Amino acid sequence: MSRKPEDIRTEILHLVKEYSILTHQANYPPELRNTLFIPEQSAVPYAGRVFDHHEVVAAVDSTLEFWLTLGKEGAAFEKELAAYLGVRQSVLTNSGSSANLLAVSAITSHKIQPEKRLRKGDEVITCAAGFPTTVSPIVQVGAIPVFLDNDPLTGNIRADFLEEAYNPGKTKAVVIAHTLGNPFDLKTVLGFCRKYDLWLIEDNCDALGCSYTLKTEDAKTLELDHLLRLADGGEHTQVYYSGQKKEYLTAPTGCFGDISTQSFYPPHHLTLGEGGAVNIVRDFQLKIIVESIRDWGRDCYCPSGVDNTCKKRFQWQLGDLPEGYDHKYIYSHLGYNIKPLDIQAAIGRQQLRKLNYFIEARKQNWEYLRRGLGDLDDLFEFTLPTHASCWVDPKGSNLELKSQFEWSEEGAKVDPSWFGFMILVKPTAPFSKSELAAFLDERKIGNRMLFGGNLLRQPVFVQLKKDDPDAFRVVGALKGADRIMNEAIFVGTYPGLSNVMLDYVVTSIKEFVISRCQNGNS
Repeated sequence: MSRKPEDIRTEILHLVKEYSILTHQANYPPELRNTLFIPEQSAVPYAGRVFDHHEVVAAVDSTLEFWLTLGKEGAAFEKELAAYLGVRQSVLTNSGSSANLLAVSAITSHKIQPEKRLRKGDEVITCAAGFPTTVSPIVQVGAIPVFLDNDPLTGNIRADFLEEAYNPGKTKAVVIAHTLGNPFDLKTVLGFCRKYDLWLIEDNCDALGCSYTLKTEDAKTLELDHLLRLADGGEHTQVYYSGQKKEYLTAPTGCFGDISTQSFYPPHHLTLGEGGAVNIVRDFQLKIIVESIRDWGRDCYCPSGVDNTCKKRFQWQLGDLPEGYDHKYIYSHLGYNIKPLDIQAAIGRQQLRKLNYFIEARKQNWEYLRRGLGDLDDLFEFTLPTHASCWVDPKGSNLELKSQFEWSEEGAKVDPSWFGFMILVKPTAPFSKSELAAFLDERKIGNRMLFGGNLLRQPVFVQLKKDDPDAFRVVGALKGADRIMNEAIFVGTYPGLSNVMLDYVVTSIKEFVISRCQNGNS
């Protein structure tokens, strides 16, 4: 008697689960691993994938369907991600860089009201130090980036330069990232955007799971009605009031601007292998535009495999095409094909279920490193959350005692979901950032610069300026961005790091410091 396909499928997935449990232990959360960390022999990655058999089974199950292109798993993941963030819609794409390209391209659309539309020669305010694909789309659509400095202690934009950067009639948008999982000053940036009716695109690629708190009255002034509705409903666990009279509102980063972006590359807060998303915060029209540009630029909004959603497929007349031309082949934008696979979305759905665990682990790992290196303040400056003026040592090894910060901005503070633990080597230290990085590398401790450092020093922007002196504009001397370029390094906080691995990082840095200080005094 022939076997039923569903029985074969069940057997396959059972074997896949068994195989994954036997072979993927190194990628399990630290407390579930059976692998041993050996100092000076085992690597301490700065980031990586954390998964178990659920992701592997989901990937194989989706593969057995063999739909491949974005389908039911993608639609479900988009819905679940949007619900988590509290945004109107999430649109999946093949990378965080593509997400930024889609976000910036969307506001160039002819479907945007003329006074708001970003056109060639218009200006977009951004940040000097960071990842290049936050900025690249601005240049790619023909706009002019206006670079502001970074605060080296938060890594984020110097919001006090925004007014100086504003160019009446030319400035159309602000596009900036929450650096290393540390939210930027949303209160000031949003206030600036509201004042001049500018687009705000939040690059949330390194910051999934971060939250920002501000006074409820400020939220009303900043027209955050969508967040106030979620908080009033009391059903969204990420958006909520606090205080005796609901005087504070807390919400995730990625739901404050007009559009936000995510990356799902392996170092990020959750992974699809490759992948990204564009989050449409309020305006549903932007969702239609983003999907059009993502899907070849077509005007049709039917999902793959679906026809005639509009019920008038052969009744359209757009452009100079003849009336009745098939709507599936009408193109309203210059677009791309930058969708992910449905298999990736199946993996992402399993990762999303682990996200709260991932976020908490990143916070605890940052805490662990900050306490362990707390006696090196004479040589290093450590990252501060935005709006914090200083770190207060909780004086204990118990991680239940969370680090405390003194806050400089009344009614505004952040709760980072740290992408990494950044250190600035003080100019007075008897060693350089590069020497520390090389030492850590010898010890097999993964470390990175703050991505591109001051992007204006990168060859591509040096050449861009040579080719066109008006290709971008700079406000200020960018001393903070240069400090980040010359002095900053970060090590990992990702959920795959155990306390034994973090102890090794702390011990190694202290050994390096002792040896260099002794050599400096000899």
